[in-house]
Amino acid sequence: MKTQSVMRFLVETIVLVALAFVLAQGIKIFLVEPYMIPTGSMIPTIEEKDRVLANKLSFWLGGKPRRGDIVVLDDPTKEYPQLIKRVIAIGGDTVDLQDGRVYLNGELLDEYYVYGKPTKPAGDRVIYPLEVPQNMVLVMGDNRGNSIDGRSFGPTLVDNVNGRGFWTYWPLDRFGPLK
Repeated sequence: MKTQSVMRFLVETIVLVALAFVLAQGIKIFLVEPYMIPTGSMIPTIEEKDRVLANKLSFWLGGKPRRGDIVVLDDPTKEYPQLIKRVIAIGGDTVDLQDGRVYLNGELLDEYYVYGKPTKPAGDRVIYPLEVPQNMVLVMGDNRGNSIDGRSFGPTLVDNVNGRGFWTYWPLDRFGPLK
């Protein structure tokens, strides 16, 4: 009788652990995924080695990135698995860089998150003014002087955007929503 209850306990424990694993993987694949930030391209909004959460559900349900969103995307340069950047423009927008500033559809873009640092072209692959094609976004890091971003690799397919960053969970002194 005692052997039977030990066996039952072991089977129940194995089933519960397997169920917890499947549930955790489902959450990670479809709802929310944690990311460790590999570079300083988003300083001071996100520091290097911060850990952030990205909402994947909104994109699974057909949502699209919006201007100003902080997004996780596949790295077009293949140097890192993913990058985290800010969406500057969406399909149909025209972006221009003049005198170290970003103009969106002819209007100066209010970029409080760059703290007055200039935005300059990066390389000669992207020519300004740039019209972002439909189903694409143009992303830039907040730390423009130290960011490989859409200024060098151009617009990114919306399908390559994996989630919307929304929360820093580590380190604890930076715990809170992303802005």
